[in-house]
Amino acid sequence: MKLSPYTEDHLAALDDVFSALANPTRRAILARLAQGEASVGELAEPFDMTQPAVSRHLKVLEEAGLISRTRDAQRRPCRLEAAPMAQAAAWLEQYREFWEGRFQRLDALLHELKAADPPTGGPPP
Repeated sequence: MKLSPYTEDHLAALDDVFSALANPTRRAILARLAQGEASVGELAEPFDMTQPAVSRHLKVLEEAGLISRTRDAQRRPCRLEAAPMAQAAAWLEQYREFWEGRFQRLDALLHELKAADPPTGGPPP
């Protein structure tokens, strides 16, 4: 398997992304932000938690580079940032290619074994 060389900084950034994605609340927040930007209050609505708790989740997502926050008068909307997700997907793609190659070799072996095994006329006596 040919893996691209990654710097320690790149691997640390991937660690942050995967750590942020490990939490179902943060994944739900990202899913909501995929529909468009939203305020902390709007993001907190579907969850049974306080706004400060949602803000802590947002901080983790922001530190991982998965979201950004801007200032719009009194409002601080959050926006999804695609680059870190794309980097994680590219890293995962290497392993998908690895396993796809393994499955193709296994499939070829099974076809070879099936072709080498002569068909029988029925169940053994």
